[in-house]
Amino acid sequence: MAARRFSFEINRTSSAPPEELFSRETDGPSWARWARPLVWQASWARTGDPSPGGVGAVRRVGLWPLLVQERTLEYEPSRRHVYTLASSRPPVHDYRAEVLFTPNESGGTNLRWQGSFTEALPGTGPIMRLGLRTLIGFLATRLTRSTD
Repeated sequence: MAARRFSFEINRTSSAPPEELFSRETDGPSWARWARPLVWQASWARTGDPSPGGVGAVRRVGLWPLLVQERTLEYEPSRRHVYTLASSRPPVHDYRAEVLFTPNESGGTNLRWQGSFTEALPGTGPIMRLGLRTLIGFLATRLTRSTD
């Protein structure tokens, strides 16, 4: 059985403006404040361009010894953040996530967080999609509520 590609999408709404949500989501160390109880430790492994969270930045999030490293691929302030897993042995292959911050008519933000990956082991894709969708759904909810 060949490895397959999977994707998911999470949508949330916040009363906070896009600039505020973008700033929190792209600031590696702030994850230890708003993403608990999943993320207790958060730091920069490397800063990017623009510093600190721009293209090439690597944030480390989680709880030791399970720290995930995510590398920024695209960085459009207040609008869009694209990242991938930078860990040496990720549980999935070719993971790519995109977070879109769209202003809405009430002055808040429509958040769309989508991800895609190739299963590392054939047959594991559905359970990994469920796990990642649940994890990202939780993080999206925590992010949008962190400003209320």
